[in-house]
Amino acid sequence: MLAPILLAQAVRVRRTTPRLPGATGPVSGLVRGEGRPLRLAVLGESTVDGVGAATHAEALTGRLAEELARDGRAVAWQAVGKTGANARVVREELLPLLEPADLVVIALGVNDTIELHSATRYRRDLLDLIVSLRRRAGRIPVVLAGVPPMGRFPALPRPLRDVLGARSAALDAAAARLALLPGVVHVPMPAAMLDPATFAEDRFHPGPEGYRRWAGQLADVSRQLLSDTFSPEKC
Repeated sequence: MLAPILLAQAVRVRRTTPRLPGATGPVSGLVRGEGRPLRLAVLGESTVDGVGAATHAEALTGRLAEELARDGRAVAWQAVGKTGANARVVREELLPLLEPADLVVIALGVNDTIELHSATRYRRDLLDLIVSLRRRAGRIPVVLAGVPPMGRFPALPRPLRDVLGARSAALDAAAARLALLPGVVHVPMPAAMLDPATFAEDRFHPGPEGYRRWAGQLADVSRQLLSDTFSPEKC
């Protein structure tokens, strides 16, 4: 019974939401510090493309590199993102662009949610991506950023917001099961992290403040994962 309402709302959101470009400038860079740089790569959808930020330095990848460099270590970063990409597209089109890395962060799920993919398909596509990634780059640590809770996106009216919020939660739960793989961690995004101040002008993508908060959360987990992976007991 809700289908006609949801369809009408989806069409209206698509028509009225401002189309923001991806971040400008280089898609790779270096945060200077001591020692051999940690090589960070971030793969994903529009958030990795930097939509909502002016440059990649203030988008997710650049912010994450800055956070990881707070201890004085140099960080070389690469953003490999495409607006509109789902997990399967990232594996097929973006993975070949990946440079050698010591840590890969994957940020996906919004487009899989919008495309109404099942939790089973999303988990399978993510698993295929991780397997393909490790065939290409070796058994490097992988951080799965949680699917953003779309029930908190201000651009979405109700009941569309509630439906997509429930589906994004289901996909995030499916992704979390992949943390059973060695060297893979899943980092859910708390709904409390999202408030109007964190969004860009389209009220759909993160703005610089949203990216800053998200990067801080991911950096804390990434440091621990790197410490566990490269600890003397595991060398």
